[in-house]
Amino acid sequence: MAEGDTRTAKAPTNRFGQGFLTDVWYFAALSSDLKPGKLARHEILGEPVLLGRGRTGELFALRDICPHRAAPLSAGRVVADTVECPYHGWRFRTDGACAAVPSLTADQPMDISRIRVRRYPAVESQGLVFVWIGSDANSEPDHPPPVFPGVVGGAPKLVDRMVFDAHIDHAVVGLMDPAHGPYVHQQWWWRSKHSQHEKAKRFEPREAGFAMVRHEPSKNSRAYAVLGGQPLTEITFRLPGLRWEHVTVGKRQVLSLTCLTPVNERQTRITQIVWSDHPAFLLLKPFIAAGARAFLRQDGRMVDLQNEGLRYDPTLLWIDDADKQAKWYQQLKREWAASRRENRSFRNPVEPAVLKWRS
Repeated sequence: MAEGDTRTAKAPTNRFGQGFLTDVWYFAALSSDLKPGKLARHEILGEPVLLGRGRTGELFALRDICPHRAAPLSAGRVVADTVECPYHGWRFRTDGACAAVPSLTADQPMDISRIRVRRYPAVESQGLVFVWIGSDANSEPDHPPPVFPGVVGGAPKLVDRMVFDAHIDHAVVGLMDPAHGPYVHQQWWWRSKHSQHEKAKRFEPREAGFAMVRHEPSKNSRAYAVLGGQPLTEITFRLPGLRWEHVTVGKRQVLSLTCLTPVNERQTRITQIVWSDHPAFLLLKPFIAAGARAFLRQDGRMVDLQNEGLRYDPTLLWIDDADKQAKWYQQLKREWAASRRENRSFRNPVEPAVLKWRS
């Protein structure tokens, strides 16, 4: 869209039909969520995905539908190196190939190796599980999942989860919106709508996204005071729905990572994860956790209110500069879809800029 254009952008479509990006890594779970020999059912982009570990701990992901009678494989069990369907005991290896059909008799020839369930590439990185959702069943990853700065201090200090009743586009735009804070997040320890300052922040392109480059936090953001010293923060967004804030206070670090995973066209799972080696998380963890939980639920309540208007499919007005990040997000999505469709390298459409708003 041209500068100053206030029309909302339309998300690109693909075989999923709801503006979802494919050939990309989606956050699925924490590594600690998946225990050896256990199976877990997830839904990503409207597709049922089984996540599990073999008895020795190896990670795998399969389409969570048995091709025989459609029972969810996640309701079954791990047997040796296979997943056993709870309905008729059909077994599938972790690469998706059928390994056994117990009902067959010795004189019933059948090439069961031709029976498969879809395998999804899955990897663990920094204690996180990512699943590759390809444009087709044969799509393989051509890039690794992101590596985040500031994953320090051992296990996460905070983990919070919530499902927003919103398409991922609305969830992403809502969480990156810089102007809603004084109205949606009103707490004495944060800020009020009566405490608004003019802001000017520098942005630059980053891999598959953009960043608000490192700067001193706004003076009316009181929560940073608990860190003491002179904190500096950088906020980064990356497709398909990863947003993180990396705060440094001298040699200490805080990383707050928000992962947005589309469940389907109407729901998005939000996972908030915080790592830190700062002593504040030892002394004030209950208060910090309560504040983070309150923030996420305030955003969730606003999503519910927004849905009241979205039911009527209105035209949405986006303005510069406060909504520039939302426009970048849509431009990034269009370019990602185009680069995959045209089998070429991704070209980041974001240009360095200084954005100004009041909040």
